[in-house]
Amino acid sequence: RFWQAWLYMAVLFTPMIVFGIYLLRYNRALLARRLKAREAETAQRWILAGFFLTFLALFIIPGLDYRFGWTTVPTWLVLVADLLVLVGYLLVIYVLLTNEYAARTIEVEAAQPVISTGPYALVRHPMYTAMALMIVFSALALGSYWALLPAALFVLLLVARILNEEQVLRRDLAGYPAYCQSVKYRLLPGVW
Repeated sequence: RFWQAWLYMAVLFTPMIVFGIYLLRYNRALLARRLKAREAETAQRWILAGFFLTFLALFIIPGLDYRFGWTTVPTWLVLVADLLVLVGYLLVIYVLLTNEYAARTIEVEAAQPVISTGPYALVRHPMYTAMALMIVFSALALGSYWALLPAALFVLLLVARILNEEQVLRRDLAGYPAYCQSVKYRLLPGVW
């Protein structure tokens, strides 16, 4: 009876499965980068633990909210939120197709270039922009205003991840400091 969750799963898993099949057939190197999960940076391990806890809360709270009727998100807003979750996921795919070095972990590979085209011409971390969009609107797509609390915490953790990641990229990726001079914003154009 929790139709918001069923719709959300369809919106999330359909492009995920299709893109996963595409990567399996046409770009196994990128798929391998996306499946690698062991972080070398200690700070990143702590941030990922925070991601896990907020992500868990993001899915548990809407279920409890639905069960106990704490909040009611209008149907039109649930549908718009699902559309924005899909847009966010499609942006993730666009980022991955633009930057084949977009690994799941923070590391720099030998001969890795700085990518400055496509979404990287607007912000330095477009995948995190897409993730923030997906996470915030996931709360509403699942019909819960209370789930906006862990979603907001998730975005704050993204900021911490970006700050640490930029230290690594400035240290290890040739050309990254110059790229930072040309692309000023990290997450949201005109804001930060």
